Amino acid sequence: MTTRRASVRVPASTSNLGSGFDCVGLAVDRWLTASATVGQGGGGGGGGESVTISRAGLLAVVTLPPQEDLLFRGFRAACQAAGVRWSGDLTIDAASEIPVGYGLGSSAAAVVAGALLADATLGLALPRERLVVIGADIDGHPDNVAPAVYGGCALVVRTPGGLQVTGLTVSPQLEFLIAVPPFPSDTKAARAALPAVVPFTDAALAVSRAAALVQGLATGDGALLTAALDDVLHVPYRRAGVPGYDEVVGAARAAGAYGATLSGAGSSVLAIASHAAADQVGLALLAAWRAVGITAELLRFSRPAAGASIIPASRIPHHERLETT
Repeated sequence: MTTRRASVRVPASTSNLGSGFDCVGLAVDRWLTASATVGQGGGGGGGGESVTISRAGLLAVVTLPPQEDLLFRGFRAACQAAGVRWSGDLTIDAASEIPVGYGLGSSAAAVVAGALLADATLGLALPRERLVVIGADIDGHPDNVAPAVYGGCALVVRTPGGLQVTGLTVSPQLEFLIAVPPFPSDTKAARAALPAVVPFTDAALAVSRAAALVQGLATGDGALLTAALDDVLHVPYRRAGVPGYDEVVGAARAAGAYGATLSGAGSSVLAIASHAAADQVGLALLAAWRAVGITAELLRFSRPAAGASIIPASRIPHHERLETT
């Protein structure tokens, strides 16, 4: 049996961007890289696979058994989506610059990386839209998965026919700054903090601000972005879970940012500013957290990152053994 190898890279992402709750995400220039080797062994595809996962960089904090790791879950789900049962041992070596649990799409990146590794090593030929569905089914956050797959800024809409993804225009006049504190957020707790219902007036305001977000990103209109980043649907219920949040957001605005908000469910804080104001906004974000005893890291970029890519290490021979289901 011929050994199959491939490697992939997948970007981080920031989601929600204030009023784009659960539907808008932006690819960030931090990367998860992974390689996979599928070789001869005792795997049969029915849960008895021999799986080894090596984790480096910021993935070193993950201690799950290989079969529960999101990398392998993405790999297995891609095989199932393609109706393929792979036979052999699987070794995944992964390293990441994306902090785990900080609202930067680390889980989405891992699932997408696993699915892409399966696609590359086993020749599954899955379309990108199918990868988004696979990732969203496992990770639960299509607004992170879509930009991880496609890059850029993405809008994801749930319809009766499934997820619809479209790219959003981002004005070159904008600068994005993300302040990352040294403590993670509990995503499940952040989701649990949300109310089951909200007042009708809040819902109507949220709709208008979501529209303002799309137009503000496209045009760089500061007034629209200021409204869009002042979310009423999820941030008010989550902000207490991030120490120093109000001080950091207030400092960003005072320094000239159009606004600031949680990146995903936190703990990181995203600010959007003009190029002219970005230096001062970055300094203000770090200083505000430092004033409450927290040392944060600053990520800064003017354009969204590219999407996930596959770099095959070897061609897949036609005689390779595959079972179809």
